[in-house]
Amino acid sequence: MIGFICALDAEVEGIKQLMLNKTEETFAKIPYAKGEIFGQEVVCCECGVGKVNAAMSAQIMIDRYHPDRIINSGIAGSLSEEIRIGDLVIADDCVQHDMDGTELGDPLGQIQFNDELRTYLPADTAIANTLEKACADIPDTAVFRGRIASGDVFIASRDRRKKIADTFNAIACEMEGAAVGQVCYRNEIPFTILRCISDDFKGVEFMEYMKFRPIAAEKSIRAITAFIQLS
Repeated sequence: MIGFICALDAEVEGIKQLMLNKTEETFAKIPYAKGEIFGQEVVCCECGVGKVNAAMSAQIMIDRYHPDRIINSGIAGSLSEEIRIGDLVIADDCVQHDMDGTELGDPLGQIQFNDELRTYLPADTAIANTLEKACADIPDTAVFRGRIASGDVFIASRDRRKKIADTFNAIACEMEGAAVGQVCYRNEIPFTILRCISDDFKGVEFMEYMKFRPIAAEKSIRAITAFIQLS
């Protein structure tokens, strides 16, 4: 089973419209939809904004539905002058840029688990490779691979974006992906992150959020549909 944890309600609705034998359940006030698409079992939910919502959604999905892989989708801001509005980014790994134990001597972004220390959470290469192929035929869209940085703060200014890019060598920033990544990593569930870019690194181009939502959702659904077919 493939799990999709989406940041946009339009993404969830697009996936649900493709489902056969659909069933819906709600856990912790989060609606989940399960069904079949192109013969593959899938489950999806809208996680809400921020790392706690994303982590909660991921753990419930894993516990209740037992997916063998998970993709987190949504929108992000570019951290590279090469990545423009409407482009897609796919995570090779991810980091929580606001995890800050530096006063204790920890590197910025380092997570203290009970049994290990880790800064970068590895995405699954096979999933990322298939997802990259799935994105190849989306018109007027460049696809980039790299590190995605997540944090519980909306990053708008160029200076703050540049600091995240320079500190972590990240190509995009958003608010949920690395939390999903952390839950998947600890549960040993392969994952990656797919994001559509809503504003550029220079800060001179920005598409109003509500206007951009359907554009991002359409691209995500096309990528997800092709991914399911290729899987």
